[in-house]
Amino acid sequence: MRLFVSVDLPEDLAEPIADLQATLEDASGLKLVDPTQAHITLTFLGDVAEARVPALESELEAAVADADLDPFPARFGGLGVFPDLEYITVVWLGVETGGEQLRQLHEAIEAKTTAMGFEAAEHDFTPHVTLARMEHAGGKDLVQRVVSNRDPTVGETRVESVRLTESTLETDGPVYSTVRRIPLR
Repeated sequence: MRLFVSVDLPEDLAEPIADLQATLEDASGLKLVDPTQAHITLTFLGDVAEARVPALESELEAAVADADLDPFPARFGGLGVFPDLEYITVVWLGVETGGEQLRQLHEAIEAKTTAMGFEAAEHDFTPHVTLARMEHAGGKDLVQRVVSNRDPTVGETRVESVRLTESTLETDGPVYSTVRRIPLR
């Protein structure tokens, strides 16, 4: 099973995310992400044997308890790229409020999962929603202009849980399904 831990955006933000993505749709080489599957990845776990899932679920419950967070508001806005504007691999929507709580969740979850033998992230955690992936640099100029000149606010939600998510890779893109939802306090 290919797994990650996420915070999902509500369905009512799919349309404003799609509207924002429309400003990028003419960028050659840019593959837009399905806005109905918008989420923040807290930790990517990769391929996990099904036999390990019960222990993983237990450790995730403990991690969420360790984070000690009540449900909190998160507002999404601003644009950015990874790794930088000269070499773009990912275009993302930022987190305007709720970022500190998302970092707390990430740190608590990563502490538990690395103790289980999963690899730690290779980079600092930046809470974000992936909007698109750059497959080649043909449309880089358009992406640079949009990211540099737009500062959108897409909307907000109340974060009440994290989700252990299975990602099944299909020809049309990944399909996500919930393995377990773990509520905050």
